[in-house]
Amino acid sequence: MTRRPLPSFWVVIPAAGVGSRMRADRPKQYLQLGGRSIIEHTLDCFLDHPTLAGVTVCIAPNDPYWPNLPCAGDPRVQRAPGGRERCDSVLNGLRRLSELGANGHDWVLVHDAARPNLAREDLDRLLLELADDSVGGLLAVPARDTLKRVGLDGRVVETVDRSVIWQAFTPQMFRLGMLRDALVGALDAAVRVTDEASALEWAGHAPKVVEGRADNLKVTRPEDLDWLEQRWGGGRVE
Repeated sequence: MTRRPLPSFWVVIPAAGVGSRMRADRPKQYLQLGGRSIIEHTLDCFLDHPTLAGVTVCIAPNDPYWPNLPCAGDPRVQRAPGGRERCDSVLNGLRRLSELGANGHDWVLVHDAARPNLAREDLDRLLLELADDSVGGLLAVPARDTLKRVGLDGRVVETVDRSVIWQAFTPQMFRLGMLRDALVGALDAAVRVTDEASALEWAGHAPKVVEGRADNLKVTRPEDLDWLEQRWGGGRVE
């Protein structure tokens, strides 16, 4: 049985954050992992994909690290200005994609700059399962541990039913126009959105979750980087 061809897609990578929880001398996307910066590994997850249309990386205006990376000169990778919040950066990235020829119906994948261990199988599964979806969706994993809701006093209020709880990952995949409108609407309404899916939810849509691998780790704390270094050894785990 022949598998359907995967759809063409664009990528936006918001990379203007400072990563304060890493307690490092530079933003976490520029920390070294296997002899290269984290963001270079993140870009590698997409740059050799046959249906990639292009990538926009959203960089803080005064960022001194990005211009020195080899990927900054890759013609498939274009820079957009980073914003104060993630949603501002993503909006700038979407506008840059429109300048590069993307239209409102094109698929856009938004991916964390510090999430370098995306497996090709997960990327292809996301593209395949959402290719004809009316909304789009995101990679996620079902909750594995017992979850507690805790009050302001630090005491457990209740145990949450984990069977309906999923941990949201990236990439998150939506049509450019639908995502742009949802983000603009949420910003205008002063609604705090922590990821692209939450903007779509606020706009009345129901994104689909596509189960991915739990090792699609976002580097947030020093131990995350240590774990990836130990897991990779000589290279990314495929």
